[in-house]
Amino acid sequence: LARLVESGGGSVQAGGSLTLACEISGSNVCANSVTWYRRFSGKELEFVSDIKTNGNPPTYAPSVKGRFTISRDGSLNTVYLHMSSLKPEDTAMYYCRSTMSDCLGLRGLGTQVIVSS
Repeated sequence: LARLVESGGGSVQAGGSLTLACEISGSNVCANSVTWYRRFSGKELEFVSDIKTNGNPPTYAPSVKGRFTISRDGSLNTVYLHMSSLKPEDTAMYYCRSTMSDCLGLRGLGTQVIVSS
């Protein structure tokens, strides 16, 4: 049974960095295509970044482009989101989801990022 866990969140000051991890166990394919989202308090999920193994480059939301980098370690079935130059407006709960057809129902609890000014 596949399982998805987000980790790596925390509290940092503006300008700092954090690396989030999205670990998917129990599957050799779910980590092939992963999207990171975030949810601001009381708001809908917002797209942050995604990565696929189809040869296309990763994509990023305009608000994070140039500051966030997504990467994947296939041997660990883990997708990372390295966030640098963090701003208070990056404060949110971050979630990852697999976009592989057999993995769409996987859900994690998310990981909280708090950026103070």
